[in-house]
Amino acid sequence: MSSSKVSQQVDRRAAGARRAEVPIDEITVSAYHVPTDFPESDGTLAWNKTTLVLVEAKAADRHGIGYTYADTGTACLIKDTLAEVVKGRDAMDVPACWAAMLREIRNLGRPGIVSTAVSAVDAALWDLKARLLNLPLVRLLGAVHAGAPVYGSGGFTSYSIDQLQEQLGGWAAEGIPRVKLKVGTEPWKDVDRVKAAREAIGPDVQLFVDANGAYSRKEALAFAGAFSSLNVSWFEEPVSSDDLEGLRLIRDRAPAGMDITAGEYGYDLFYFRRMLEAGAVDVLQADASRCGITGFLKAAVLCEARCLPISGHCAPTLHLHAACAATPLRHLEYFHDHVRIEQMLFDGAAKPEGGVLYPDLSRPGMGLEFKRADAQAYAV
Repeated sequence: MSSSKVSQQVDRRAAGARRAEVPIDEITVSAYHVPTDFPESDGTLAWNKTTLVLVEAKAADRHGIGYTYADTGTACLIKDTLAEVVKGRDAMDVPACWAAMLREIRNLGRPGIVSTAVSAVDAALWDLKARLLNLPLVRLLGAVHAGAPVYGSGGFTSYSIDQLQEQLGGWAAEGIPRVKLKVGTEPWKDVDRVKAAREAIGPDVQLFVDANGAYSRKEALAFAGAFSSLNVSWFEEPVSSDDLEGLRLIRDRAPAGMDITAGEYGYDLFYFRRMLEAGAVDVLQADASRCGITGFLKAAVLCEARCLPISGHCAPTLHLHAACAATPLRHLEYFHDHVRIEQMLFDGAAKPEGGVLYPDLSRPGMGLEFKRADAQAYAV
């Protein structure tokens, strides 16, 4: 065969390889400001609204949805940049779309708004692929767990003691066997607040605390001892998650039975690798609304290789299917603010049964439909 004919065959094969079997027709985005039901605060931040950024991906008369909780700048980046990056690509090749988006944002800075934008598109593409195949997403990814255990999360430092006890005690009464409150805004009140939480939930429910990096190293060590006397078994971000040495110090010296945790601000695999290599945590947290469903599953593999568990941070409905496909899953955060939004604005959002969320295997994709009419009042 002549070299010209060989070259023509190679060219034809390359063209075929580039041709999308199920081309992505369109990526659209919208944003919604949803007020909180009460002012919320933690050890280092206060807020009165949450912004939902929704992405819809369309191909072959099917649509997939994904979302993140971020700034409206996220929506602008998706609309102006990422939508064109994935348009026309094969909806079956979600990892290739992920890689293309990461190449495109190289000069924009990976953490923060950029990663939340990539993550929302990534979720929409996984949902779309599963719908094209008429499969629940967990079946496409491969189930390891039938359901994902949850912990009730709220207990904001803006709450009165009565509000705190009502919320955490309510979750315990509903059968959620683990709950979390925020600490760190007024440290001198924290032990009393944790005592009140323990009184509300009784002796058998696991009690978690989250300082959101509000303490110094020595403060955190002192509070670890005080909280341990109230049988606190989870101490999240006792110091800044950027202080890997500090996290390692507290992990090494914390009372037995108390997990030191962090990782919610991980936007890429390198962040998670550094945290794990530093020995900074007993449980790694990852947030698919920031690192994507693709990134969450990769972080789970890093944890599995180190015999450490992973926990999904916030956005429980977004995490559910991927979490059930993650071998080292510990649980998901059933975060009050996001649970409220997901129940308000998505048909199909799961509710706990005996402290466990189960994916609906009768519905394709993540099993969600956006309540567009209900959301319109919050549209930006």
